[in-house]
Amino acid sequence: MRWISDPLLTVDHLSMRFGGLVAINDLSFSVGRGDITALIGPNGAGKTTVFNCITGFYKPTSGRLALTHGTGAPAGAIDALTRSDLRRTRGANPELFLLERMPDHEISAQARVARTFQNIRLFPGMTVLENLIVAQHKTLMRASGLSLAGLFGLASYRAAERKAFELARAWLNVVGLADRADDPAGDLPYGAQRRLEIARAMCTNPVLLCLDEPAAGLNNRESAELTRLLRGIRSQTGVSILLIEHDMSVVMDISDHVVVIEYGVKIADGTANDVKNDPKVIAAYLGVDDEEVAAAGGGVP
Repeated sequence: MRWISDPLLTVDHLSMRFGGLVAINDLSFSVGRGDITALIGPNGAGKTTVFNCITGFYKPTSGRLALTHGTGAPAGAIDALTRSDLRRTRGANPELFLLERMPDHEISAQARVARTFQNIRLFPGMTVLENLIVAQHKTLMRASGLSLAGLFGLASYRAAERKAFELARAWLNVVGLADRADDPAGDLPYGAQRRLEIARAMCTNPVLLCLDEPAAGLNNRESAELTRLLRGIRSQTGVSILLIEHDMSVVMDISDHVVVIEYGVKIADGTANDVKNDPKVIAAYLGVDDEEVAAAGGGVP
C-alpha cells in the first residue's frame, strides 16, 4: 500500500467553503507514488472541487496539500525519448511542494502536476501535433530567451524545438495518433480526442496526472483501450495517476487505491475490493437509508 508507505501527494484536513456552502469538509487521503488512485462518489460529492484545489484553480479554505518529489521516484525530465524508450531518470533528493500556497502555473511547472478536464479542452483548429507542441510552450519560451533566440534561429533554440517535436511525436505513437499528426484536432473522433488530451498532459512531464472523468462518453471498447493506455503510461513513466471516474468497471479494473467521498466527506478509503463491499459506499450510490447501513454493519457517515 504505497499510499501509506510512500505517498507522493498527501491531502491533509482539506476544507473548501463557498460562503455558507461546505463543499469539502476535513478531507484527508494520500496518493501513492506510482499508484493509480480513483476519487469516486455520487454527483455533487465534491470530487471536482478536490481537483480544483490540488491544481490551484481554487485556494482551499483550510488544509494542506503536500507533494514530494524524489525518494527514489521518477523525477527527471524525459530525455532522448523515442517510441520504445519512455523511462524517466530518477531524482535522488526529496523536494516538498505545498500546493495550497502556490499559484496554478507554478503547480504545473514546478510541482509538475498536470490535468485533463471532464469537458475536452483541445485547440480544435490546431493540428494534433501542434496541440502537443503548445503544451511545451514554457520550455520553448525559456529556450528562446523570451523570443530573441527563436527570432534569430540560434542553435540552442533549434535544439529545444527539435526535442519538443520528438517528444510530441513519441506521445502520439503511445496514444495511437501518429498517423493523424497533421489533422485538425477537432476532426478526431471523441475517443481519440480523449487520448490526445492525455498525451498533451504527459508532454508537460508530470509526476502527478489528474484525469477528470477520462472515460466519460466512451463505449466499452474505448474504455478498455483507455484502461490499457493508462496502465502502459504508468508502467513506462512511473507517473502517479489520480482520476475521477463514474464508470465503475474502469475504476475497479485499473485502481490500486480508491477514495470515496459523499457531500465532501470521506466515507471509504482502501483497495478496490475493500471499497466495493463497503456498506457505506453501497448506501451512497444506491440511496440506502442510514438505518440499513447500520444493520449491514457500516457506520453512518
